[in-house]
Formats: sequence, C-alpha cells, structure tokens
Amino acid sequence: MDPVEQMRENWRRKAKEVGKNFVAPRASEIDARGEFSWEIVEEFAQHGFLRLLIPKQYGGEEGDITSFCIIVEELARYCASSALLVVVQAVGTMPVALGGSEELKERVLPHLAKKKGLICFCLTEPEFGSDAASIRTKAILEGDSYRINGRKCFITNGGVSDFYTVFTTTQPDRRIEGITGFVIEKGTPGLSVGKIEEKMGIRGSNTAEVILDDVRVPIRQRIGEEGVGWWLMMRTLNRSRPAIGAMAVGVAQGAIDYLIQYGQQRDWFVKKEVPSPSLLEIVEMMVEVEASRAIVYQSARMMDEKAKGIPVQMFSAMAKYFASDIAMKVTTNAVQMLHWEGLTARHPLERMMRDAKVIQIFEGTNQIQRAVVAHTLLKGK
Repeated sequence: MDPVEQMRENWRRKAKEVGKNFVAPRASEIDARGEFSWEIVEEFAQHGFLRLLIPKQYGGEEGDITSFCIIVEELARYCASSALLVVVQAVGTMPVALGGSEELKERVLPHLAKKKGLICFCLTEPEFGSDAASIRTKAILEGDSYRINGRKCFITNGGVSDFYTVFTTTQPDRRIEGITGFVIEKGTPGLSVGKIEEKMGIRGSNTAEVILDDVRVPIRQRIGEEGVGWWLMMRTLNRSRPAIGAMAVGVAQGAIDYLIQYGQQRDWFVKKEVPSPSLLEIVEMMVEVEASRAIVYQSARMMDEKAKGIPVQMFSAMAKYFASDIAMKVTTNAVQMLHWEGLTARHPLERMMRDAKVIQIFEGTNQIQRAVVAHTLLKGK
C-alpha cells in the first residue's frame, strides 16, 4: 500500500475506533439533551481530528480531503452531531489556511492545532439564506482597522468558538467582488452571541446567531486582500461539500447497519430459496448508499489531485445533494420498516432521519446545489 493510502487507512481505523467506542455510547444522550459536548471536543482533539487540514508547520496533520471525508463518514455512522464538529472546524480553518497572511496564520492556526481551540464559519444571514452574494454585514475601513456591523444566523459552533471566520461586504456595489473575510477573536468588544437555535436534528451541535455591533478588527486580521472573500468561500465550500456528503453517507450506512442487526435478532431474514422482502429492500438501500459513496470520494479525489479542466464545483455540489437526498430516503424507509417502533427514541433511526433532513438544508440547500450543477452544465463545464 502506498504511503497516501496507508495514511487514509490509519485515519479510517482511528475514526472507527473512536466512533464505536466513544461516540456511539453518547449519541442518544447528545441528541436528547441538545447540548454541545466538550467531551467530544477533548476526544477528537486528542486524535487529531480537529487539526486535520492545518499544515504541519503550524502544528496540524496536513491531511487531505479524502481523509477528511473518511473520518466524517465513520463518525456519522453513530452521531451526525459529533461528525459535524470535524466539518465545522475544517470549514472555519480553510479560509485562513488558503488565503491568510503569514502573520494571521501564525496567530490562529497554532492555537487551533495545539490548544484545542475551536473556530466557526460565519456566512449565512437572516435576509439572504443561501444567496451568499447578497451579504449585508458591512466592514468599513477606518484608519488601521475595520468597523464591522451585521448579523449572522444559523452559525454552527457560534456560541463555543475561540475564533470566528466572518464574511462581510467592504464594497456593496461590487457584489461578489466586494466580499472580504476576517478572523475575529472571542471576547472582541461588540461581538456577541444571540439566539441559540432549537433544531429538529443534529441537536448536539451549537447553532447560534452571531451579532456584530461596531466590532473593531485590525487590518492584520483580514483574510487576504479586500474583495477576495468570495473566492475563498467558494474554494472552502468546494472542499467541504464532499465531507457533508460523507456525513450523509455515514448516517445512511448507520441506518442500514442497525436494520440488519435488528432484523437478524428478529429472524427477518429466515433462510429460504428466495431472499425475504425486507432483505431485498435493504439491498436496494445499500446500492444507493454505495452510489453516494462513490460520488463523494470521486469529488474528494478531484480536490486532492488538483484536477485541471474538470468542474470540481459541480462534482462537489452533486456529492452533497445526492448523498443527503439518499440519506433522507434511506432513513425514512428504515423508520417505516420498523413500523410504530421506528418512531420511538428507543431506536436510533428516528434520530438519523431528523439528522438527514438537516444535512439536506445546511451548507447550501440541495436546491442551490442543483443550481450550481445546472449553471456549470450551461457554461459547458
């Protein structure tokens, strides 16, 4: 096995062990309590999951997107809330790693890698939802700092992070060419957390409103030059959407694993010349999950190989929407197969179904992902 594949298998083995032995016993309670788990943060930090995409020179693991997806999938088999922690940490980190100055990287990345710090990605606003080009949070340059005002919503880890990667408009009339990113530290005057959302699924992640009221941010905390924020966002989301797809694959696989275990305990699959209808239904689910897995890892490989002439944004969008749609279908069918018992919290399937619905919506709704694919096709790729 070549060194890259060996590295990926090592991450898979580690994520499987942590998922089965540490995450699985806590998954039901995390969902029921709807509280952020610092126990999970500690465990993931110890195993390197929260510094996966940080370069080694700053104390990180310098892993690749395929490894990122592997870890997320294995953890999501047991708990989507816990898997999302790995995703959000990477999404908050990537703009800094991809476009930050050396001074900014030295300020932020070692803290995240060595001090178990958390970072979040602040894009969504109440007025625009998935239309990122319509950002209203405004940053105005005044001397050697920016004054930032605005409101972000549905921000994962918004109430628990040490750093906030915030996207603003510095030149509203220029639309996407006027978007600029900043890193803002917890405790900065004017930065506060508003409403904590009570969600139907992925309840163990902290989802909050982030308020910026005359927040002063030095120029050195700007991510790159003014106006490059849009491209940093897109480069980040193209890399993170396969991992969201991997989360969906993990949730769907977890549902199938549970169905097989449950069915075997209750003699669903009594040996006959013709397989039982229940088993055939699970076979159909498994085929769809394998199709999802294939497109997720194809898109991840494209990122890792820096494929040229290939519309990576299209495959990234397809991975996210196809895998999450399949996860919704599989978990819904799994609940149905258990009849009334599937509706009860004694089985994890109803939680998995609720989590799958959230995955269809966050990180750009599936309608937006289809629009990305359509736009790419019309451009001729």
